[in-house]
Amino acid sequence: MPSTEYKRDTQPNPERTRGVRNTVLASFFLGWAPILGKLAYAQGVAPFTLATVRTLVAVMLLWVGYVLFWRDRLRITWRELVGCIAVGAVNGIGSLLYYAGLSRLDASLASFLNTLYLLWVVLFLTASGQPVRLLTLLRMALAIGGVYLLTGAGVGKPDWLGAMLMVASAATYGWHLVLGQWVLADVPSRTATPYILTAMATTVGMARVIQGGALEAIPPAGWEVIVALGVTTVLSRVLMFAGLQRLGGIEAALVSLLELLISLGLAFLLLGERLTPLQWVGGGGLVVSILLGERE
Repeated sequence: MPSTEYKRDTQPNPERTRGVRNTVLASFFLGWAPILGKLAYAQGVAPFTLATVRTLVAVMLLWVGYVLFWRDRLRITWRELVGCIAVGAVNGIGSLLYYAGLSRLDASLASFLNTLYLLWVVLFLTASGQPVRLLTLLRMALAIGGVYLLTGAGVGKPDWLGAMLMVASAATYGWHLVLGQWVLADVPSRTATPYILTAMATTVGMARVIQGGALEAIPPAGWEVIVALGVTTVLSRVLMFAGLQRLGGIEAALVSLLELLISLGLAFLLLGERLTPLQWVGGGGLVVSILLGERE
């Protein structure tokens, strides 16, 4: 008589594998943000101008690509469009807070505070009734501990306004991931991405108009940095939403913590910074946290 005992499927999940791959790639491009932001500030670009212009560059590149290659992906219902606008508006507000905070803090401290979005994702999803497993909490502890060691928290005296802006940015980014998880449950990521990014550009553009004042003179080197930031923005958003749709908010947030490793690596190469042995231990803890995802 054939056995009816249930056997756990040990085959890899291709959708999850693609989700992890997309999120890792998104983290690589997101990791450029604080480095390019600091380079732009060195060229005299103001925070709101940087947030606005880089998003407009990303939107233009994205729509050109869609019109040329993915025009059939643009069909969307009004209900789906409203959800995309909400995600983009929240992300836009977070972007303004992020670049305002980055202008007042060094890149490492800003990166540390920004990774608090992981805690906000868990808080938001827990408040909405989604269960959180014990292993997820362990992974969070490893990840946050790794982040703490990596960034050498407590070095120098922080600018408290800048710190508050970055914490608020982390909260909005976490909420944007949660909203994105819900919206992408009904809308394919390739359909949602251009509308989300357009709503984001509209939000930061309106903030720049409300701020008033003429656009500051930007030297050619400043425009080069802004365009580079626009390219990394569009690539990171396309990949992030594709990963978020397959992984969910908490898993995507955990994998996205690799963004910090990328930022520190770029700072090592481009800004002459060095990692201490204790920071390498923190990086190892972060990697272990992500690898434990295979057991969930």
